[in-house]
Amino acid sequence: MRRPLRIIGILVVVLVVAFFALRTFTKSNSPEAVAEVRQNGVSIRVDYCRPYKKGRVIFGGLVPYEKVWRTGANEATLIHLDQDVTIVGKPLKAGTYSLWSIPYKGGWVMVFNGETGQWGTQYDSSKDVLRVLVTNRKRNPPLEQFTIDFQPQAGGADMRLAWDDTEAVVPFRNQ
Repeated sequence: MRRPLRIIGILVVVLVVAFFALRTFTKSNSPEAVAEVRQNGVSIRVDYCRPYKKGRVIFGGLVPYEKVWRTGANEATLIHLDQDVTIVGKPLKAGTYSLWSIPYKGGWVMVFNGETGQWGTQYDSSKDVLRVLVTNRKRNPPLEQFTIDFQPQAGGADMRLAWDDTEAVVPFRNQ
């Protein structure tokens, strides 16, 4: 009886070590980051991972047009809102959401999803809370590493998602 328990114990230890080794490896290629803004009446925090371009075609290549993207790498990107906001005139309640995007050549659909904690490829559209179309623009110079940041605006802030030669702008405003 002890031998099967010992084998199971060893297997569990090996699997846990392998999980953390794989996690460390993927995080070294796409490190974790935080983007935050706390001004003009909004308080937003985004937890995400930052993949590199590495000579690849990003939008329309690695990240296909018209398909849901995890908006980063590794786990699903999380966005935390401390207060109710509007995005492109549509209301979104305070809370934590996973953040997804659907890039198009002429704009992006930003998706705020009520499910959190999943790996970045496990998207369930039935849990979508809000979808909004936002503008994108060409960026020069191109950016090697995916970056999310905030730019203060009257009554809120614009979240900028930039990678390669593309930048999408998501306007968060007070309700």
